[in-house]
Amino acid sequence: MIFLTSYLHISDPTLVFFVVLLIILSAPIVMGKLRIPHIIGMVMAGIAVGPYGFDILERDDSFELFGRVGLYYIMFLAGLEMDLESVKKNSNRFLVFGLLTCLIPLTLTYLLSSTLLGYSSSASFLLGCIMASNTLIAYPIVGRYGLQRHNSVMLSVGSSMISLFLALVMIAALAGSFNGSTGFWFWTFFLVKIALFCAGSIWLIPRLTRYFLRRYSDAVMQYIFVMSVMFLSAALSAVIGLEGIFGAFFSGLILNRYIPHVSPLMNRIEFIGNAIFIPYFLIGVGMLINVRTMFGGFDIFGIVVCIALIGTFGKALAAYVSSHLFRLPISSGHMMFGLTSAHAAGTIAMMMVGMHLEVAPGQFLVSDSMVNGIVMMILLTCIVSTLVTEHASQQIILQEKSSPTEEHETADNEKILLCVKYPEIAPQLLNLSLVMRNQRLDNELVALNVVYDDQHSPQARKQGIQLLEKLQQQASASEVRMQTQVRLASNIANGIKHAFKEFACSEIIMGMHVHTEVSPKFWGEFIQSLYNGLNRQIILTRFVQPLSTLRRIQVIVPSRAEFEPGFYRWLERVGRMAGQLDCRIQFHGRNESLSLISEYLNNRHPSVRAEYTYMAHWNELPQLASSVSDEHMLIVVTARKGTISYKNAMDRLPNELTRYYAGKNLMIIFPDQYGQAKDNAMSFTEAQHHEERSIYDTISQWIQKKKQQNS
Repeated sequence: MIFLTSYLHISDPTLVFFVVLLIILSAPIVMGKLRIPHIIGMVMAGIAVGPYGFDILERDDSFELFGRVGLYYIMFLAGLEMDLESVKKNSNRFLVFGLLTCLIPLTLTYLLSSTLLGYSSSASFLLGCIMASNTLIAYPIVGRYGLQRHNSVMLSVGSSMISLFLALVMIAALAGSFNGSTGFWFWTFFLVKIALFCAGSIWLIPRLTRYFLRRYSDAVMQYIFVMSVMFLSAALSAVIGLEGIFGAFFSGLILNRYIPHVSPLMNRIEFIGNAIFIPYFLIGVGMLINVRTMFGGFDIFGIVVCIALIGTFGKALAAYVSSHLFRLPISSGHMMFGLTSAHAAGTIAMMMVGMHLEVAPGQFLVSDSMVNGIVMMILLTCIVSTLVTEHASQQIILQEKSSPTEEHETADNEKILLCVKYPEIAPQLLNLSLVMRNQRLDNELVALNVVYDDQHSPQARKQGIQLLEKLQQQASASEVRMQTQVRLASNIANGIKHAFKEFACSEIIMGMHVHTEVSPKFWGEFIQSLYNGLNRQIILTRFVQPLSTLRRIQVIVPSRAEFEPGFYRWLERVGRMAGQLDCRIQFHGRNESLSLISEYLNNRHPSVRAEYTYMAHWNELPQLASSVSDEHMLIVVTARKGTISYKNAMDRLPNELTRYYAGKNLMIIFPDQYGQAKDNAMSFTEAQHHEERSIYDTISQWIQKKKQQNS
């Protein structure tokens, strides 16, 4: 056996990387057949190929480096995917669960270690701190089920940070007591360093992020920038005396609102982490575990029973007591226990601190038996955590599928048609459609480019194909399916309408023309004909800066808008947009409309930070210009002529937007007006064409101009 293991030992870097990739590839396949979470498979594979197994691989510096990156990745993703508004609304719950999941295991472990195992108060306190903290090793399971923003998950992540922070502070105090530096000045300096780190990060990182994202759209550069911020924060937090995982999590919280969950950048971050770094970390954890120490004597067995079973019992007690206090279902209690029960690299870091604290000449606080017991505890808690989290995720998914809201969402006929022409705004239009689409339906997008059927059509068609190919690549980066079509037409509006019907779309998203030489009119050449000839929702947008850097959305709602058939459709899209971008949204309108908007958002999008301002008349639109900054988006909900919410003041909309809102982010929404598609046949009572400006407006403007000249 010794000869065989020495023969199988691999030291060539290329083969080492091949073996690791083979484990990452095969673990989900094998564990899937056994109905076991693949995370356990990677940890078990690490045990088998590590120095305490068949000694195929050595845990060298590469595993230390990639493992640390993987741990940072887990904490960074946890902060990046949290719903910050829900965190603010439930801050008391986070604090209660965080204190319980920290203090209950700490107390139980300390008492049993000092009484049953006979350890010193310092050693018992160290073990208590180890069990008070936890590592979110099962968080990738949550991501696979799409439950990152579930209440129980966010409670678990937030409480994990609270318990980890308290444990790290207590470990720092323990280390300081051995150095004789736990006096007033030690704690003052320590707290000042933490305050400076947090304040500096909150002030600097958002400014750097907005500056970078506005000026650089390259995917690789954006990813490298985000990773640089994460590692810098991790390094600085380690300098001030906290573990790097705290800095990684904190940077994820700060970058949360600048990286929408459905964006291509978010998809790249998750993909690279889940494909390489996080599996490397899990395999490295397995390579630390020596299963043979379990049979090394009663001392090891007692340590495992004490810190693994009793400490895990404390975590379970905290989770289920908290779920009962918060009146959450039992599945949420399972999730809270599963996510907060595992211990891994954070535990090893604390153990390493104890191994360097000398209690007597040549004798350290953490003995060899404690090291073996802690390593075995890591294995057991990782298995328990992954199994419980997998079971809880399945329960929560089944409960959500049987809920009425899920049935309502799946009944939506949503299918977005993306009309693109200008390469400079097409990527932003796609980003807008990604934040507005219903992720649960997973319907495909349709991207359309219509070109005039004239002598220049071959060249225009070629350019359209190239543009749609780039958009399709961008959509694929977000794992969204997209159909594309370049259509030749003698009339652009008719070409869009025919494609809309062929693809059975529900709404249109398109950009406002950016080239003034195309048409002197505000709407451009064909948009007016389009919204007058199509009764479904049309969204026109003009971007000055990237969506992810918006800080506030201001929505102008006309009176009687709630009586239009498309009222809840545009409100749902705007609510999704505000939720994905995590920015404030302010509605201006009559109280009758605002009350229905508030009720809808509270029921369907409770995490959206909405404000409601009374606006008596549509004439007040120019007065709002002073409150709309460059980092805001103005959304104007308008109406077609002859509809219930239409008013004559809307005829002045093009002039007012051009005069008062030039250079601002702008969105104009034409809601659905009829329940059924309008017949295109001639009608004696329905006008077939509406001019952008009426003759009355022209005469009125001419009279005012003459008065100004005479005065």
